[in-house]
Amino acid sequence: MTIKVHHLNESRSQRILWMLEELALKYEIVPYQRDPVTRLAPPELKNIHPLGKSPVIEDVVDGNSRVVAESGAILDYLARWHGGGKFSFAPDDPQWPDYLHWMHYAEGSAMLPLMLNLYTARLGDAAAPLMPRITSEIDNHLGYVNGAIAGKEFIVGDKFTAADVQMSFVVEVGRAFGKLAAFPALDDYINRMHARPAYKRGVERGGPYAMGG
Repeated sequence: MTIKVHHLNESRSQRILWMLEELALKYEIVPYQRDPVTRLAPPELKNIHPLGKSPVIEDVVDGNSRVVAESGAILDYLARWHGGGKFSFAPDDPQWPDYLHWMHYAEGSAMLPLMLNLYTARLGDAAAPLMPRITSEIDNHLGYVNGAIAGKEFIVGDKFTAADVQMSFVVEVGRAFGKLAAFPALDDYINRMHARPAYKRGVERGGPYAMGG
């Protein structure tokens, strides 16, 4: 059975299409559109997973259907189950702790101030007291990642991995907020990632992707 991707437009699920293209796996896209006013996912996604969020994939292994949610979990699942270690590191590899860090850091830490910036921007002047702290935290995290990638091609070791796919969304959102001018290594990094043929194929299949910068 072909892997089924429940794909929400302009969302984290674009990363999953990219990963599937890197792996050269067959997949089917089940498309969902955000509400044009609220920008929320449609309620139909709750038929696939109780949270009603995207991305979610369905995979059948040895006759058993698997539903996997959360972009980091999906990427790691695809890399380990279908990638044969090509796009990840084994737990006994010296690079594995760094790989694990970036896979979890992207959503566990880096995305929080970026999402706060997105939500509070809708409050107008009411958000003013919060903005100095939010801006400071965004700069703190982007500066950290900029320092980690400076002088390197990939975020972990000397090979492209699922951690690069996972971290891409953080950098893309930073670019969408106009934050990358102060972090040239990040700007160069995301340009390299976007130049990958598999990334381009994923965007072609997934549709317009504004966060792509």
